[in-house]
Amino acid sequence: MPLATLVTDFVALLFPQVCLACQEPLARGEDHICTACRAQLPYTDYHRLPPTENPLARRFWGKLPVQHAFSYLRFQKHGRVQHLLHQLKYRGQQEVGQVLGRWFGQELVEAGFAPDFDLILPVPLHARRLAQRGYNQSDSFAEGLAASLHCPWQPDGLRRITRTESQTRKSRLQRWQNVAEVFEVARPELIAGRRVVVVDDVLTTGATLEACATVLLAAGAATVSVATIATADR
Repeated sequence: MPLATLVTDFVALLFPQVCLACQEPLARGEDHICTACRAQLPYTDYHRLPPTENPLARRFWGKLPVQHAFSYLRFQKHGRVQHLLHQLKYRGQQEVGQVLGRWFGQELVEAGFAPDFDLILPVPLHARRLAQRGYNQSDSFAEGLAASLHCPWQPDGLRRITRTESQTRKSRLQRWQNVAEVFEVARPELIAGRRVVVVDDVLTTGATLEACATVLLAAGAATVSVATIATADR
């Protein structure tokens, strides 16, 4: 066995990497999430449905013309997805977003969606919150998607111009009011004529993504699609 492999195995024995979903040690070749957890994640498979049967797409009907609406996983309280999102958002584990983005991006490639996108934009954090946290969790997911889709992503294409309160405990109307006129296109030259995917961590009512999509379409985007790591039942 090569010396480098022996050293790696020895280090792993002393400082084992654990699955970010279940906290069990990872086996060699596993990437931040163990094979067992990956098999048991609650996938939506919405990207495999005809548009008229996609419940996520129906949330945007009559509001604005979203080309595609995707979400990789179902959010379940106290489940693996909630734990993964907590690791991503509050524990500095940006690799969670990157890994899930790569996995989901590969599924979108296999389903034939890659030619529909020109640019991936994460939902931005306010500058003050970004400074406090040190990173934007949506950037990680966008980066992973971009790697698999072979599509550019731009972390500063959108800008949040007003700091908002947390959406967690708000009603649908309150969520809308909370994000109305919050976003602007920071770099209009990137947007005009482009087929844009705007990405976030969790979709609940869709208010944040609708606000982003509205300003992107107003800035001349050819089409806007939305994609999230997870979706919560309303």
